[in-house]
Amino acid sequence: MNIIFNPPDNDENKYIANMVGPLREEGFKIFALDSFLSSLQHYRSIKLVHINWFENVDDSSFFIALRSFMRKLVVLLAIKLGNKKLVWTMHNRTSHETGLSFFSRTLMYLLIRGADKIIVHSKVSKAVLNEYVKNADRKAVYLPHPNFIGSYGPIPTVERADLEDKRLNLLFLGTIKPYKNIELLINIAKKFPSSVQLTIAGKPNSKNYYEKLHKLAQREENIHLALRFIADDEIPTILSASDLLVLPYDIKSSLNSGTVILAFSYKKSVICPIIGTISDLENEEKYVLGYLYNNVQEHEQSLMKSIERAIEMKSSDPYIFDFFGNHLFDYVQKYYNKELIGKHLSSIYKELLS
Repeated sequence: MNIIFNPPDNDENKYIANMVGPLREEGFKIFALDSFLSSLQHYRSIKLVHINWFENVDDSSFFIALRSFMRKLVVLLAIKLGNKKLVWTMHNRTSHETGLSFFSRTLMYLLIRGADKIIVHSKVSKAVLNEYVKNADRKAVYLPHPNFIGSYGPIPTVERADLEDKRLNLLFLGTIKPYKNIELLINIAKKFPSSVQLTIAGKPNSKNYYEKLHKLAQREENIHLALRFIADDEIPTILSASDLLVLPYDIKSSLNSGTVILAFSYKKSVICPIIGTISDLENEEKYVLGYLYNNVQEHEQSLMKSIERAIEMKSSDPYIFDFFGNHLFDYVQKYYNKELIGKHLSSIYKELLS
């Protein structure tokens, strides 16, 4: 059966492969959204369209944003006129691109109204949907975010930093964008020159942002910047060298985090705001250092207190975060199983198309 799952691949994120792989095994033939209107025959053959991050609009200029917005309206109209089933995955509260938010907000509203099913990766997402459209949660289906166990290779069986080194080894890993509050993290790390070693690994979204972060962290001996694309085979080794991942997301837009699931999949815990991914842990939430905040000042204070707490915990027990990481690995291995999630998604498609 011909369907569109967009994007059908992503070299920088194994999430797509983990979602699409089981669908192909179930017999679905996957096409990219760009092919949707390539010919009348192909358009007619497509029975279902599943889109991710469709609400994001390039806000580098008004005219670029407007063009992107109009193209997406055409796609939504073609789905409607062709009587295609529409599935949308809700990844964020709002788009992280805030410059021209009218376009992304409008697309989110249209997606929520027009989708036949909405896939959510955190339970709190259903309440967020209802903030946009009353009773929208009736369309929502909760599927856990698939784990990344083995996706980037095995967990290295290597010794971590010498236990004589009492410093807390923190890691930020992922694409570097302003909403991830990297400047805040760097400024806080500066306050712990002898007790924290911070590594920031990932490619900034612009040259200007690269230069800004490089300037901010220069001459800080406890901050290591690897501001570049991180190859898949590097990820397990980088993760293994850390005690914890630190992910100071913008709580206004963030809802789910694949990087949190990646950390758990490689036996690492996290310091992170209590976004949907964290609150879904329920009893296992005690194995992460979660925090809340309402504004920039509170964020700085809460993040600093969490890091101070982590320093004290490691000082008391150097193996404490290995213990946390092992628990979280077992949890996502059992409840965030890639194959089972893929089969559930396949059953959702089949129900819509029956």
